[in-house]
Amino acid sequence: MRMIRELLRRSEEGSSSVSFVIIAPAIVLVIGFLIFAGRVSVAGNVVESSAAAAARDASLARTEAGARANASEAALRVMTQQGVNCSSLNVDIDTSGLRVPLGEVGTVKATVTCQANLSDIGIPGIPGTKTLTSTASSPVDAFRQR
Repeated sequence: MRMIRELLRRSEEGSSSVSFVIIAPAIVLVIGFLIFAGRVSVAGNVVESSAAAAARDASLARTEAGARANASEAALRVMTQQGVNCSSLNVDIDTSGLRVPLGEVGTVKATVTCQANLSDIGIPGIPGTKTLTSTASSPVDAFRQR
């Protein structure tokens, strides 16, 4: 009986390393997916912040050209400060709120689109880039000089 037990123990000696070899790729994929989801979430929050900053800075401008320049600078500044690298960054501004008559409140809208680069994660099935878009609006002071 003792001999049988000893033989059974010996036959299971390599089973833990075989189990690890089978499970390791799944663990790596789960960790990679968590990194991917985290990076997309953080980049999405930064895009929202940059859209809000772009709309606010555009609403403070006196001219449409100034509003577009202020919005682009604000969006790029926020993206740079937060460390999000976009392969392409597009800032679209609706400045129709700057043309409303004195005494009426207008709004300026900013839409920021970022192609976030994710190719460095290097896990099969994860795209190289992800397009993130956010829109924000900011009121224009009704009694300021235009």
